Amino acid sequence: MSQPENAIVAGVDGSVRSIEAAQWAAGEARRHSTRLHVLLINDDSARDGSAGEAVREAAAACREAAPDVPVSAEVRAGHPVEGLLRAEEAARLLVLGSRGLGGFADALLGSVSSEVATRASGAVVVVRGDVVHSGGPVVVGLDDSPGIDNALRFALDAAAARGCELLAVQAWHEAGLLAPSLPPAERDETQLRIEQHAHQQLAEWTNRYPGLRARAVAVLAHPVPALVDAAATSPLLVVGHRGSGGFSGLFLGSVASGVLHHARCPVAVVR
Repeated sequence: MSQPENAIVAGVDGSVRSIEAAQWAAGEARRHSTRLHVLLINDDSARDGSAGEAVREAAAACREAAPDVPVSAEVRAGHPVEGLLRAEEAARLLVLGSRGLGGFADALLGSVSSEVATRASGAVVVVRGDVVHSGGPVVVGLDDSPGIDNALRFALDAAAARGCELLAVQAWHEAGLLAPSLPPAERDETQLRIEQHAHQQLAEWTNRYPGLRARAVAVLAHPVPALVDAAATSPLLVVGHRGSGGFSGLFLGSVASGVLHHARCPVAVVR
């Protein structure tokens, strides 16, 4: 079956990780009352038979995980990265496992997942194995980049769908490694100013989500460990595709890339 319009798409490759990610995507489809499309991009015609079997197995696992979600399945010929990027353009959300059959044993993030998240035009969630369903908040990284509203909207929708709290984290650091540390009074003043700005930034959005619990914090730390630590018990960590510190020639900002490699919970990268 061809890809339904505006469905959540789960990219699979027959690996256990990709099936676990597809099951996570089925839960997301149930929360948002939409369809799930399980997609395998096959770049070797000699594996057509096993590809069909793999995508059917993944679809069956999704139907078992979320019986009320309409699930379709498809095998397409082509290059995995390019095929997934084309699918993402018409999808509500693209969900991938953190490492598939082609991953090296010591790699935390597979090359396909990494490249798709790097180049995608919309939202991509990368799911690691052994997803822990905890009572923690959905976490979103705040910054002053022009696209942060898209990440905030995605995170707020995710928290509302789960009925959980939203935690917005604004990480900041002093001028630079070679600069002298700020005096304590100035550091406290800067912390307060950034925290007030984060509260104001969040308040502009939470008024549109009545009943949603949301709070903002400012953390004096590098953004990657600050976000990874904040999301230790989170069902989802949301980051923008590139923050205000990114160079225009880079596709994926260092913060997004860092949390994709180090966070243990599912990570949504939103352009």
